[in-house]
This record gives sequence, structure tokens and C-alpha cells, in this order.
Amino acid sequence: MAAFRGIARELLRNPRSPSQLVFNRGVSSKLFVGGLSFYTTEKYLAEAFSQFGQVVEAKIVMDRVSDRSKGFGFVTFAAEDEAQKALEEMNGKVLNGRVVFVDVAKPTRFSEGMPIARGPPEPVEAPQPTAQLDS
Repeated sequence: MAAFRGIARELLRNPRSPSQLVFNRGVSSKLFVGGLSFYTTEKYLAEAFSQFGQVVEAKIVMDRVSDRSKGFGFVTFAAEDEAQKALEEMNGKVLNGRVVFVDVAKPTRFSEGMPIARGPPEPVEAPQPTAQLDS
């Protein structure tokens, strides 16, 4: 635990990337954007939301297998009030030919949800047939 505190202190003193800046900010300055066109780029997403304030990061979630957009992403603002204004203005608007839905991003939960697969499932024994009694 002490090691984690040291790493966190170092990141707070010397942020090196936008994702590290996100680590230091409240969740309410990060917005979920759903309903994106598969052709929307991170640059276009950042430009569209930058009219409401300083965009720290715009990230589109990609499918690992097909390397295509999953149709949603996240935009992080420098200030919570800028994020709130963008949420109010952009929710339900058309972006790149699609109506987008904007909401405050929820924090990720690492301890809950589906378990991580660690190889093939364990073999399960089939139930033994029961003998039927003749009456």
C-alpha cells in the first residue's frame, strides 16, 4: 500500500500524459459519449467538444478483434463546469451523422463483474443415472 501511495504522489507532482491527468481529476469532468459513428475519430470528437472548454483527452473505445470503433467513447474536460455545459449542449445532438447521447462517466469497477477467463473450463462430471424401481 505504501508503494501505491508513493506512485500516486509522484503522478500528482509530475503528470506525464493526458491519461495520468485523468487519474488526478474527478469523475464528473469525464463524459461518456454513446451513439458515435464508426467513422468518428478521436481528433474530431475532441474538436466537437472543445467549443465548451479545454478538452484534456478524447478517447474512442475500439474493438480488439476488428480494430473498429465500438460506437462510444469518453471526453475529459479540464473543469467540471465545462463538462456540465458540454453534457447539456451535446446530449441528443447530431455528430458526424448520428445522434449522440452524453452522460457523466461512471467509475470503473475492477473487483466486480465477469471473472477473467484463465484457460479452458474445468471438466464437469455428468450425473450418474439413477436406477428406476419396478413396482
